[in-house]
Amino acid sequence: MSTKFNWGIIGTGGIANAFAKDLSYLKDHSVAAVGSRTINNAQQFASKYSGCVGYASYSELVADPNLDGIYIATPNNFHVEHTILALDAGKPVLCEKPFAINAREVELMVNTATQNQLTLIEAMWTRFLPHIEIVRKIIDSDVLGNIHTLQAD
Repeated sequence: MSTKFNWGIIGTGGIANAFAKDLSYLKDHSVAAVGSRTINNAQQFASKYSGCVGYASYSELVADPNLDGIYIATPNNFHVEHTILALDAGKPVLCEKPFAINAREVELMVNTATQNQLTLIEAMWTRFLPHIEIVRKIIDSDVLGNIHTLQAD
């Protein structure tokens, strides 16, 4: 792995653009490649980031030996397919939420990561924010009584 973590992004929609923009602020990460179903979309996305390569297929993207990890930013029903594609190509994966559609898909994804000895993470970063830990401690303390449901936006 180089001194920079080189990301490949599967998908060119809004969440992929937000992720790539955020990465551009980090000096030790780069948007190195993007895959789309069409070369035009891939190249248009790639043109925003120096050195970024656009691929017309996800298979081509995950085969790029210069990538250190893959970010899955496709519609939810494709997460399992694209995650397994990347893992089977030997790439660790950060998958956008929701991780999968059902428990069977999660099991397939986790088993593939385990078999390939690769990292697989859901992009649910908010659960690690300090205020979420405070809320968790309050709930666990039973000071509010027996909580049955918690909804937050």
